[in-house]
Amino acid sequence: MAQLKYYENKEKMPRFIYFRSIATSLIITVIIMLILAAIITYTSVSESIMPAFSSIITILSIAFSGLLAARTLRKRGLIHGLITGAIYILLVIFLSWVFIRNFSVDKFVMMKGMIGIFSGGIGGMIGVNLK
Repeated sequence: MAQLKYYENKEKMPRFIYFRSIATSLIITVIIMLILAAIITYTSVSESIMPAFSSIITILSIAFSGLLAARTLRKRGLIHGLITGAIYILLVIFLSWVFIRNFSVDKFVMMKGMIGIFSGGIGGMIGVNLK
């Protein structure tokens, strides 16, 4: 009975699942970014690799977030992945706006946002098909 109640709540309120999957992927992103920063600081690796690696890490993190949400919800993986990706991107844009003095939304931010949303959709499609 308790398990049935959990599935009913999961269908009605996926917001908690979205929050949990985004929080998990953000924590993983921060950990990987800190490791990358330590590697750049304490080795002879050039910091010119940082923009490329941060984009790759962000895209994989958004895909992972979509995968987690869709795997938990078990249906409509594309939709849940797109929603998760959009929330993730909006959260990153908001945090950038708050913490970066001269932050503005330009065509590059919009392009990264679209790529992020689509990677969330791909992660959602993969997640719904995992057993």
